[in-house]
Parts: sequence; structure tokens; C-alpha cells
Amino acid sequence: MTIAFFALALLIIVSALSVVTTKNIFHSAIFLILALFGVAGIFVLLEAPFLAAAQVLIYVGAVAILMIFAVMMTARIADATLQHTNEQVPLGLVISAGLLAVILYSLWQTPISVSAAAPVSGAGKKLGELFLTKFVLPFEVVSVLLLAALIGALIIAKRDRGVTARDATEDQSTNV
Repeated sequence: MTIAFFALALLIIVSALSVVTTKNIFHSAIFLILALFGVAGIFVLLEAPFLAAAQVLIYVGAVAILMIFAVMMTARIADATLQHTNEQVPLGLVISAGLLAVILYSLWQTPISVSAAAPVSGAGKKLGELFLTKFVLPFEVVSVLLLAALIGALIIAKRDRGVTARDATEDQSTNV
């Protein structure tokens, strides 16, 4: 169990670092999916199968795949000649270091206690029933938001493609 935890933690850390250091945005999305699978594995180790299933279905199945579709449909973002860094990197590093210090301080000050109680059996089934009965409206709202994000990505991708085609036409007319 401990070996599996450290293997998954190493997978998550390496994948997360690869997400922010890889220059190809498509590869970054793939590393993000790998990191999300690692988090789902941690949930399985913590005996939280519902959270693991939700992690895979929502984050890997919906959000990450949507990001890959958006990247693939937007040729301008995936262009190898496009510069993916800017002059705000030092400010980002300072803010990240400050956030890391706050998180480490919070972890240091928080007492860690482990519950000796056994996990509740059937919690996933009860949670699923609540999603489809009492919380059906928020569940549907989330579905509509994901659909709106998909439509927005399609509109942005189509607009970029139109701009690129128009720019190419203008470039050809100025060269003649």
C-alpha cells in the first residue's frame, strides 16, 4: 500500500511538472490526464471508490477530453512557432513560491489524525441516489455548463480558423 502510494505520488508530481514545463500544449494536456488518473488512484488507495470514479468520469472523461478537443481544433494554439512563455514568468514563480510557503505552513500547523472507524459501506450508492433525486438540479446545471464550455470551445476554434484563413488570403493578395 505504501509503495503504491509513493508510486502514484511520484507519477502525479512528474506529470504535474511536465504539464507546466512542456512546450507542446497537446502534450501538456496528455500529462494533465495522467496526473488526474494518479489522483484517482490515490482515491482508490484511500478507499473512496466514488471519488475515484467521479475523478475519472468528470475530470478525465469530460474536462480533459474537452481540453484536448479544444487544442486539436485550434490549430493556432498547437502551432510550434507560437511562443508559449512570456515576461510574467518571474512574477508567477514568486507567487507560486508564496503559495507553496502558505500550504507548507498550513500543513505544519494542522494536526493530522487518522480515524479508526471503518469506511461506511454503500456510501457510493447512496450518493448516486442523492445525485439523481435530491440534487438533480445542480447535477443538470453542471451538465449544461459543460455543454456550454464545449460549444464555446467550438466557436473559438471556428473563429481562429476563420482569422487564419483570412490572414492567409490577405498575405497572398499583398504579395501579388
